[in-house]
Amino acid sequence: MFNSVNEMIDYAKAGGPLKLAVACAHDTDVLLSLKKAVENNLVIPVLIGDASKINSMIEAHSFTFQTEVIDSKSDEEACEIAIKMVSSGKAQMVMKGLVHTSIFLKAVLNKEWGLRQRELLSFISMFIFSDHRKRPILMTDPAINIAPDLMQKKAIIENAVDVAHKLGIKIPKVALVCAVESVSPGMQATIDAAVLSKMNDRGQITGCIVDGPLAFDNIISANAAEHKGIKSPVAGDTDIIVVPYIEVGNVLYKTFNYFSVEFCAGVIAGASAPIVLTSRSDTFEVKFNSIVMASLLAKHDKNKF
Repeated sequence: MFNSVNEMIDYAKAGGPLKLAVACAHDTDVLLSLKKAVENNLVIPVLIGDASKINSMIEAHSFTFQTEVIDSKSDEEACEIAIKMVSSGKAQMVMKGLVHTSIFLKAVLNKEWGLRQRELLSFISMFIFSDHRKRPILMTDPAINIAPDLMQKKAIIENAVDVAHKLGIKIPKVALVCAVESVSPGMQATIDAAVLSKMNDRGQITGCIVDGPLAFDNIISANAAEHKGIKSPVAGDTDIIVVPYIEVGNVLYKTFNYFSVEFCAGVIAGASAPIVLTSRSDTFEVKFNSIVMASLLAKHDKNKF
């Protein structure tokens, strides 16, 4: 497991840079993140999109990193070119630039040349909090799955556990966040959480420890759980937070980014290659961190460290 951001970067750049295809790269923050990634010897970027805009931005900001620019007639074509580069082995990772997520994901999910590997794709963010423990916390899914059912939540957990294993967390502790800590017939999320916990107990979800329903304070603070009389193996020591619906995850993701966050990153899991997907409003630092996270996962898959 990684104990610092610098340690993550050191591991991510081990073995040399990977080729990263960037769809719709005509965005200043995307280019700033790529500049930092190149300076850290993480990636060799291929910029796909409106070539005139991309080249103008490169010139306006005096970017000196070496890159290939591929012109495209539309956002859809840029996403197709980027995804095909990865599915054909010409690039090891792909990144969403200034394009709507729906357009980008349509290319990712293309049945002929897309990148779907598992039954379900899910978004996983990673945070390190400056005023909390230094070990990363993963959170899923704040971006793709709107209202997952029980079996979709199981798949979301399994995607996150796979990522956690690749990041060096041998037995990740998974917390299923709800509004309350007990099962309530009027709250489907609490029922799903209880069932998923029992599925873990019976070996239907493996490689991790799952517990829920748990309120957010129990997940973050062992003292809060103890005060409420809650005995949980994951309380205050959570590695993965699983949210019940996209609204909860989206609010948590954006809240975290405005309070004491030392590191924030996000990738899509369940695909055949790491996919960097960040919000258009994310800073270049978040985009750079996401490249670091994707590089770690790509290097793990290729046994480069």
